[in-house]
Amino acid sequence: MMLRSWSFFIIGCWVVMALIAPMLTNIADTIDLDKLLLSPFNYGPLGTDELGRPMWARLASGAQTSAWVALLVVGISASIGTLIGMLSAYLGGWFDRSVRWVIDAFLAFPHLLLAIALAAVLGAGIGNLVLALTVVGWVGYARLARGQTLSLRSRYHVLAAQALGVSKRTILWRHILPLLFAPLAIEATFGIAGAVIAEAGLSFLGLGVQPPNASWGSMIREGARYILTAPHLVLVPGITLMLVILAVNRFGDALRDKLDVRQ
Repeated sequence: MMLRSWSFFIIGCWVVMALIAPMLTNIADTIDLDKLLLSPFNYGPLGTDELGRPMWARLASGAQTSAWVALLVVGISASIGTLIGMLSAYLGGWFDRSVRWVIDAFLAFPHLLLAIALAAVLGAGIGNLVLALTVVGWVGYARLARGQTLSLRSRYHVLAAQALGVSKRTILWRHILPLLFAPLAIEATFGIAGAVIAEAGLSFLGLGVQPPNASWGSMIREGARYILTAPHLVLVPGITLMLVILAVNRFGDALRDKLDVRQ
């Protein structure tokens, strides 16, 4: 219970940092050559980076980047994947076989490696980053929605609606989609954690957010050159990234337990 409370607290801090980040743009991007690589003991609360910018402001700017990317990727991927999965299971036939072939083809490749390849082809930038992660992210939601729809389409209320001549669109929208909310919400929660770490990984490789915009991944990459003289440049964004991902995963576990009808 204590761990879950800390998870909610960390997620709340992440959201607050993302919300206040636009007000800190000037502070986060202002270069001060008189304050290069100051440690948290010399310049609070988190020290400065290699250009004299305060780490706490850069951290908040990175929180905004990760939050926006996660919300966009999960929102678009879940919408597209759910629609394709529902239609595939309900319509069947050649369309279902085609969707299954595409899903199997995507699952044959590691998602992160495929995202790296797409980001490299599309070019660096937050827009291309979101597109690359969405292309590889919809598959999980489509697979889940398809499996759940295959189970739900034989339910009595769906069969009754079919017998009454209700249109397929209405059956999918009013009788099947609401029952998919619980598993899709849990999948989306873990998808947020996956999108955050994927964004950080691609930015670390130089394929994501570009300067002067901040990203936790790019902050770790830039700070790696000063790991011996200024370890806080790596530790601050690294620990923050770890805590956020851990908190979101714990929130997903709590949501799964809450929505589990067997509990």
